[in-house]
Amino acid sequence: MSVVPPVSLSVRPEFLVATKEIRNKIGLEVHALKNVQLNDARVHIQSPSKDEDLANPGTIQLQLAKNQARTYEVDGPAFPASGPLNYYVKSNSADYGQNMIAIRHDHIPSIIYFKPVQVPLASMQLATYGKRIGYIIGAGDKVPQALEQMGYDVTLLTDKELSRNSLTQFDAIMTGVRAYNTNEWMNNHYDKLMKYVSDGGNLIVQYNTSNNIGPVRAKISPYNFTIARQTRITDENAPVTLLKSDHAVLNFPNKITQEDFRGWVQERSIYHAAGWDSTKFETVISMQDPGEKPDAGGLIIARHGKGVFVYTGLVFFRELPAGVPGAYRLLANIIALNRKKSF
Repeated sequence: MSVVPPVSLSVRPEFLVATKEIRNKIGLEVHALKNVQLNDARVHIQSPSKDEDLANPGTIQLQLAKNQARTYEVDGPAFPASGPLNYYVKSNSADYGQNMIAIRHDHIPSIIYFKPVQVPLASMQLATYGKRIGYIIGAGDKVPQALEQMGYDVTLLTDKELSRNSLTQFDAIMTGVRAYNTNEWMNNHYDKLMKYVSDGGNLIVQYNTSNNIGPVRAKISPYNFTIARQTRITDENAPVTLLKSDHAVLNFPNKITQEDFRGWVQERSIYHAAGWDSTKFETVISMQDPGEKPDAGGLIIARHGKGVFVYTGLVFFRELPAGVPGAYRLLANIIALNRKKSF
């Protein structure tokens, strides 16, 4: 038997973006662990760094039977704000701000623990260009949620959607991490994707691996390059050199500076491009781990017909959920590449 509070809280999405133009909403789910009736409950959003309430949406009615749940839509904080944010349900009698996690397996004793309901917040100056993005699901990441937080309309694309739908509706198409490793059907859509690019689209391929466990079985690019097995930047503070400061990817719609590479988490990039055709591809940034040679394969860009093809090993799948503003700003610029002539 475990002693538990009356309610457990959880939130969706698991991170927030706040800009001058965007004030995203969050869904706060209240799950009753016991019968609960609170007529004076209030939702509070608190900044631990400032120890102040950022929002108080007013009173909510909590009348739930045990195991019932209800989701309340709550405005996120207005720009500018500081994070991470803690979410609470407060009443005159008690405060609740914990999420109950239960681990139950036949081979081990049941474990129940609680953690604060805390949401990373990226508060930033962010401009975007374009609206509709098609996202080809790979091994699984939270980039689609981040794109929606940025204000894009995101459509998840599987084998069937790619076969049936016109791609011209999308301002950009982005592949999830390891999409070409995990989806054998990607090769079936090579010609259609290349036509999309040639007709003016923007295909952004996030990293894929090159090894015996999950080799790339499909063609990726209109031009030749390989994926390096070892080349990556493991130091999140590794120096970054801007090779072409006038390139659109560093200027439109956001001006990218060294400040945008501060605060990255865990690493900068993995599985760089290698052996690319320098007559077709451009490189715009170079990075290096301590004691290693500079490498520019973390982001390569090529024009194909009227559109753009991009391969990137930059770890957006880590930086966006962690709320790193520079990663959001750089990704917005990559998405905008086919809307402003860059080279």
